[in-house]
Amino acid sequence: MTAPAILLHTPQLGENIGAAARAMLNFGLTDLRLITPRDGWPNPAAEPMSAGAFEAGVEARVFDSLEAASEGLTRLYATTARPRGMEKPVMGPQAAADEARDLPGQAGILFGGEHSGLPNEAVAVADVILTYPVNPAFASLNLAQAVLVFAQGWGAAMELEGRAGVQRGVGDLADRGDLMRMLEHFEVELERAGYFFPPEKTALMKDNLRAALIRANWTEQEVRTFRGAIKALAEGRGKARVKRD
Repeated sequence: MTAPAILLHTPQLGENIGAAARAMLNFGLTDLRLITPRDGWPNPAAEPMSAGAFEAGVEARVFDSLEAASEGLTRLYATTARPRGMEKPVMGPQAAADEARDLPGQAGILFGGEHSGLPNEAVAVADVILTYPVNPAFASLNLAQAVLVFAQGWGAAMELEGRAGVQRGVGDLADRGDLMRMLEHFEVELERAGYFFPPEKTALMKDNLRAALIRANWTEQEVRTFRGAIKALAEGRGKARVKRD
């Protein structure tokens, strides 16, 4: 069992990053991953709000993309109030924390920035939509407050005793970085085959493909097998072209 990582996608205010770190450490979470923070990092505004959380154990690392920040993770939960029209399982904070506790590997909990939340392309590559039972007439949560709600769920999950871990009976879940590289490989070959048409719909088509494929809960072996299949199809296409010529 490995405690989940908290991923903040394009956070804006250093104060919120510091407050999120404080909330994390209250419940034993220390892996904080910042994806292109608007005001850079380190940020002097974060330290006072952290109440010493960075010195006491929270490690904040900066990444230039969600793909890079997802390296080493085996399951990704996207916090959003809207399903975005994607066919994904939806969980509340306690159910997500309970599942993350029993996962073989490390989960990542992804939060959007203060201004507009998560972009669709980030939600598309998540395995689960994580949503909170907030008042629908006033569903506005501060970024650090949103982190705190999940962190408290994690703390409650850690108090439970005598729980059996998840028994998969298959191989280990795929590393998130390997899975993202597989998706990119697939998209490159589809691009070469002229699949993405018209051009203005390319981003939406990629999001839909990724959302569908992510649901498979890929193992390491399945990723290797699928990449081999992509390569074989691409090479076969080339051989067929030579024969026709």
